[in-house]
Amino acid sequence: MLPATLPTATDGLDLAPWVWWATVGVAALVLAFDVAVIARRPHRPSTRELVTALAVYVGAAVVFGLALWWLAGGRLAGEFFAGWLTEYSLSVDNLFIFILIMASFSVPEKLQQFALMVGIVIAIVLRGIFIAVGAAAINSFSWIFYVFGAFLVYTAVRLARGGDTSDDEYEQNRFMRWAAGRFPATERYEGTRLFVRDGAARTATPLFFVILALGTTDLLFALDSIPAIYGLTDEAYLVLVANLFALMGLRQLYFLIGGLLRKLVFLSYGLAVLLAFIGVKLVLHALHENDLPFVNGGQPLPVPEIPIAVSLGAIVVILGVTTVASLWATRRHPELADG
Repeated sequence: MLPATLPTATDGLDLAPWVWWATVGVAALVLAFDVAVIARRPHRPSTRELVTALAVYVGAAVVFGLALWWLAGGRLAGEFFAGWLTEYSLSVDNLFIFILIMASFSVPEKLQQFALMVGIVIAIVLRGIFIAVGAAAINSFSWIFYVFGAFLVYTAVRLARGGDTSDDEYEQNRFMRWAAGRFPATERYEGTRLFVRDGAARTATPLFFVILALGTTDLLFALDSIPAIYGLTDEAYLVLVANLFALMGLRQLYFLIGGLLRKLVFLSYGLAVLLAFIGVKLVLHALHENDLPFVNGGQPLPVPEIPIAVSLGAIVVILGVTTVASLWATRRHPELADG
């Protein structure tokens, strides 16, 4: 999936359009296959099935990153790995809300995999739009890095003040409340069907609203994650691929670590530090590329920029310390996991 003429370690990716289409096409085929298989036989996946699929997705991401390193240089590979790890860690935070959505709608266990899969497809499409908009904004307005950086620092402060990510119940957003009033609905699930006929009228099943909730909720999380990954790489292709790999393995994580999530009691604080770090990195980059007339007369400032190797190391350390500290705390005080 790389061009015939490969970039050097100091160049950016100059990809032909067919590379983008091939990447999107492969992802679409994989997702369509998953949806078709799950729709044909709704079930709760076995541990072996989950581990195998997750190993394939994670392994594919690692192989992609190593191939990128070999063909295009360590800087771009480092940007991919940093972006992928960041997207994955932020996606884990999504799982708290996904669990609440499933509980709120009383989704039968055998239908949860299908709902997640379709919700993830919707999320990928919506994130693709966000990625394209972000790339266009960066290419047109260098000052957008100030906005992204300030937003991430603000989000980090809000997340740190919020503390634990696990809430007691799911609250519908405005779009979901509008949809609930717009579509007549049944109260029972009809397998994987989203609509059924009730006399002459077509009515939505609860599964339709579950999938809408999953997709739109992930879109809200994308408001944080897309600016964050653009703080690690300005290559829109790497942003797209990192998001694809992170989201395509999210379904397996939901079933594998559902119980473990309760033990990650410091996840919010770890993600807050991570977002604050990337926010500061974005602001430094904006100052280094400054062209705003009211800042230093429109001239760049000689501020240090954080290398991608340092960013990647910081991400690994932050996530590692957060996980170890959470597991240590819940082992000594099990009641924390139930709070």
